[in-house]
Formats: sequence, structure tokens, C-alpha cells
Amino acid sequence: MNDKLEFKLDTKTLENLEVYSKLLDKDINTILNEALSLYFQKEEEKLIAQNLEGDSGMTNLDFDEFWEDVEI
Repeated sequence: MNDKLEFKLDTKTLENLEVYSKLLDKDINTILNEALSLYFQKEEEKLIAQNLEGDSGMTNLDFDEFWEDVEI
């Protein structure tokens, strides 16, 4: 992994980081790590949902429609 990453944050984001750092009494690095963790979690959930949609391409019926005429 490249040890030199370059980040460019706009002025509003930098101001928000400073404000929330003071309000929450958290280090800016902690805020960024928490935010990125949440971002990655949400993106992983989206990817899993897309994968599941692709796997369930055998039917376009919802649960009730699928089981409607099944007798047990």
C-alpha cells in the first residue's frame, strides 16, 4: 500500500471536522475513521444486496405470490 495518500477536502468539510471535533470532544482522525467505517459498511450492504438480487433472478415474485397456491 502506498504510504503517501493525498486527500483533498473542501473548506466546508474541514470546518465541519473542526466543529464536530470540539463538540464531540473527539480527535479528527477518530471522526474520519468512524465515518469511513460506516461508509464501508453501507457500501458492503449495497454490494451484498446487489449480489443477492442477481442470485434471485430465477423469480420476480414476492413472498406471498410465490407461496400463494402452495398447499401443505
